[in-house]
Amino acid sequence: MKTIITCLFLCITIGFSSFAQEKNESREKIKALKIAYLTEKLALTTSEAEKFWPIYNSFDKEQHELRYKQRYEIMKAIKEKGDVDAMDEKEAEKLINLKLATDKQLYESQKEFVQKIKNIISYKKVMKLQIAEMEFSRKLLRKYHQGDKKD
Repeated sequence: MKTIITCLFLCITIGFSSFAQEKNESREKIKALKIAYLTEKLALTTSEAEKFWPIYNSFDKEQHELRYKQRYEIMKAIKEKGDVDAMDEKEAEKLINLKLATDKQLYESQKEFVQKIKNIISYKKVMKLQIAEMEFSRKLLRKYHQGDKKD
């Protein structure tokens, strides 16, 4: 019996760790594709790239963390109540205030990012970056939805 439980535990553990590893590999692959796409669209020089990428990666990580934290808190509150309709006005107000505060933090982060990179790349390239990020997201979503249709 102990052997069966141990084997079952090992199988589950291995399954979860391989799932987590696949998820991390997918994230890393997407990140690499994004870097290549943005580098191509911005036509960064070697000098620009050396200075740009550490700042961009830090900014991108901060943006991701802010959005993740917001989604997590909202989904946690909804899950605890069952759905939005089960919340009282105070709880809903708290979540709206959280969203507004996060939006402000995202804005401040973007503003700070532009201040840091405006001395590295031109404002035209900053605009190209904004456009390229939107295009990359759209292409990624399209690819994802095409994968859904194949299944």
